[in-house]
Amino acid sequence: MPRPPMVAVIGKKHSGKTTLTVQLAAELRRRGYRVMTIKHGSHTFNIDPATTDTYRHYHEGHAEKVAMVAPDKFALIERWSDERTPEEIAERYMSDADVVVCEGFKASALPKIEVYRRAAHAEPLYRAGSTQAPHYLAIITDSEDLDVDVPVIRFADAGWLARVAALVEQTVMGRRQS
Repeated sequence: MPRPPMVAVIGKKHSGKTTLTVQLAAELRRRGYRVMTIKHGSHTFNIDPATTDTYRHYHEGHAEKVAMVAPDKFALIERWSDERTPEEIAERYMSDADVVVCEGFKASALPKIEVYRRAAHAEPLYRAGSTQAPHYLAIITDSEDLDVDVPVIRFADAGWLARVAALVEQTVMGRRQS
């Protein structure tokens, strides 16, 4: 199956990446899209406590894949030796999405929206002329005087989230606004 449209929400630590990812996913869902998300982590994780049977299946049983199934949800834990790209994950597990919103993956070639809060960091990640610069769709910021050569959307602007969602619809999903 083909890979769905994707966008990455990036930024430095404590800039608001998770908050924007959640808000953008909810706004796109509100607009009627089937939205899926991928969260990048820099370290391993466990989604269930060490006291559970599924934890034992994975850790003691050394199962290659463990599925956890409940009446209202499903989770799959899969071992791998090499980290997969967000594009590979979306193609394999999320091909039926209208859009996949990723948190992180700043080194990827995905279209990017950076969250930059001057209150948290002196400078954004964005650098004009860098190899990542052509992948930027916008910078969402609390700064009133950010001067960069990509669109800047300010949190203080009325309708800022609707503008971000429309940008994703138009540039990532190829949808025209009426």
